[in-house]
Amino acid sequence: MDLHKIEEKLSSYTLFIKEVALIIHNDSLFAIVYPDFNALKEAKIINIEEEIRWYAIELYNMQAEESLKIKGYKILTAPLPKTALGDVDLEALKELVSSDKESDFIRENEPDDEVYGTLKEYLSTLTKSKISPSSHLELDLDLDSLNYVELFVFIEQSFGVKIDEATFSNIMSVKLLYEYIKNARVKVTPAMPNWAEILQESIDEKLIYSPIVMSIYKTVLFPLFRLYFRLEVVGYENIPSYPCIIAPSHQSMLDGFLIESILPYKILKKSFFLAYKQVFGTTLLAPISKHGQTILIDANDNLKHTMQYCALPLREGNNLVIFPEGARTRDRKLLEFRPFFAMLSKTFNVPVVPVVIDGSFEALQAGKIVPRPRKIRVTFLSPIAPDGLSVDEITQMTKKAIESELKRNQILL
Repeated sequence: MDLHKIEEKLSSYTLFIKEVALIIHNDSLFAIVYPDFNALKEAKIINIEEEIRWYAIELYNMQAEESLKIKGYKILTAPLPKTALGDVDLEALKELVSSDKESDFIRENEPDDEVYGTLKEYLSTLTKSKISPSSHLELDLDLDSLNYVELFVFIEQSFGVKIDEATFSNIMSVKLLYEYIKNARVKVTPAMPNWAEILQESIDEKLIYSPIVMSIYKTVLFPLFRLYFRLEVVGYENIPSYPCIIAPSHQSMLDGFLIESILPYKILKKSFFLAYKQVFGTTLLAPISKHGQTILIDANDNLKHTMQYCALPLREGNNLVIFPEGARTRDRKLLEFRPFFAMLSKTFNVPVVPVVIDGSFEALQAGKIVPRPRKIRVTFLSPIAPDGLSVDEITQMTKKAIESELKRNQILL
């Protein structure tokens, strides 16, 4: 296998990879990536891991043979280690990947002032990783979009400093963020963000209700799917008659349309669907999403407003359909569940209905356009009430419920 050709192909997919090397780890290909941080800053991208994963590694995996798929990756914040001759030091990379620790934590001199102390103390509530001035907020501290919104609100309330995504994309280390706050601050008064207050703020957007169009979509799609995919639906009795979050697993581009086709009309007309603007905001799909009670989001732009917009259906007593994985699986395995849906459940005290979509992966795999007539089974599982549960517990319970049902389906097959 020519690893250099694969490395070149990965780099050709995106402008955001500066260096990449492949090694064999656990008998599979493993990628180590050093991003082009300048290009990322120019593009105002703050979800770096997602950008590298979906628009480089997974694009490659979609067309690669199973034995040549990349099964793991690591994104570094420093250039790849080199030998004395200037070549990539593959042995050092193997040692780095094989180590239980991501890297040895080097204790750095830290600013000894109230601004840094306040910022670091708050960051410690968002991450379990050790924090130093050079820590990258995403790649070292594992912060995500939800954390970013909390961080932006904390900085505004505590220091009187507003930060937008464009500015933030240029200051994604603890040190740069601290320096930005220190230069712009008007106060130092620690104030913890409150999601209930954040999501109840007034916004300009209005929900577009399209009950007639939704009815037409359902009338057309349900018999078509039932015939072509031998569609089977189980667990209708688990859908509450009151507002809830419907949280399906995500196997293909068919999934949103499947849910839309099978929801009872009384539920459907009060349900809104979350989707990425990059996909459903295109010329082809924009008319469908505009009249399909769809909320389009961008993971790199105006995050606070985006999350407030996502909460609007629940604020108005409707249902929200949201895919917790945030993206469709490329290998049938569940992705990590993002906690945003669980936070909404907790904030608005509405149950989560886990939904298992099984078979749509075989019907329409990533990279394919024409669906194949494979059997699809959709199962609505028992609702998970948020009472007495943490956001993390709601997230994990939802994933485990879906995981268990998928395993049960495989045993039955």
